[in-house]
Formats: sequence, structure tokens, C-alpha cells
Amino acid sequence: MGDQYRVTFAGFDADTDGQNAIERLAMKLGVSTQKVEAFTQGKPLFGSSEKNKCLKQAKLLAIYGFQSKIQEIQTSSSNVANHAANERVFEALDYITSSLIRIEEKLEDLEQRIDGQQKADDDKEEEQWQSDDLFDELDLDSEPKPKSKKLLYTLLSILFVLLIVLGFSLAFPEMVQF
Repeated sequence: MGDQYRVTFAGFDADTDGQNAIERLAMKLGVSTQKVEAFTQGKPLFGSSEKNKCLKQAKLLAIYGFQSKIQEIQTSSSNVANHAANERVFEALDYITSSLIRIEEKLEDLEQRIDGQQKADDDKEEEQWQSDDLFDELDLDSEPKPKSKKLLYTLLSILFVLLIVLGFSLAFPEMVQF
């Protein structure tokens, strides 16, 4: 990572009208005049960049009558730590991506193996269905056990009683109060 620089405002040329220069520069850059005015008050107009780019920015400002200085920006340890953290995140994402690709390849291999085994199993099943050995093991003559209807009758009787109570309460609401 190279050194970073920023263009700062130093003043106007002697023969330059400040307001006119601000309006022309704002129109050229496609920014608001307030942003250019803020630049004349010490706020940055351009982001930090390489020295060559800052020199080009200073030449542009000189065309419109601005005097400027190029200042080196001190990189703080937090920027270095932030950059290192970003690098670790990118390395982790790269590892995850490559792991996902390997997993996807293994899944494709397993699908191909399973498809091959299923075809072989289907062929074996077709052969087995042709033999009567499977039917010999089954007890096809047994009748299903009759289910008890005691629970059904109990539920129906409770429902019937509740319907009678509901009808009575609707017919005579003054007699039945809950």
C-alpha cells in the first residue's frame, strides 16, 4: 500500500473572482457549490489517493484559479489493523468458497454412485419380484382385527348431550346461565 496524499485549499490566484471560480469548478466536477465552498474552508473535496493523482487534481484546481497544496496523510495503526482484518476476512471467504466447491464435487460424485447403485438395485428387485419367495413369507390369509367402537360411541353420546344442552340454552336463555 503506497503513501496517501490529499489536495488542500491554499487560496485563490490574485486575478481570480472567488465566487465565480467556485461556481465554475462545481459545474466542472458536477458537485454542489456548497461542497466547493466547504473545500475553501478546509474540508476535503477529493478523497485521498496516490501522489500522481493528487498532482492532476492540483493542476485542475489551478486551471480554475485555486491555489492548493498536496499533503501526505499519515496512515494510522487502525487503518493498518482494519486492512489486516479485511485480509483475514477475504482469506476466510476464499477458504469457505473453496470448501463449498469441494463439497459440491463430492455430492456430485455421491449422486453418480447412488444413481448407479439404484439402477443395480432396481435390476435386482425386478428379478426378485419374479420369484415367489417374498410371498411365501407374508401371511396373506389373516383378517384384520376388529376395532373397538366403544370410544366412538362415547364421543357421539357426549356430543349429543352437548347439542341438547346448547339447544335448550338457545331456546330458554333466561333459565340457563353459565
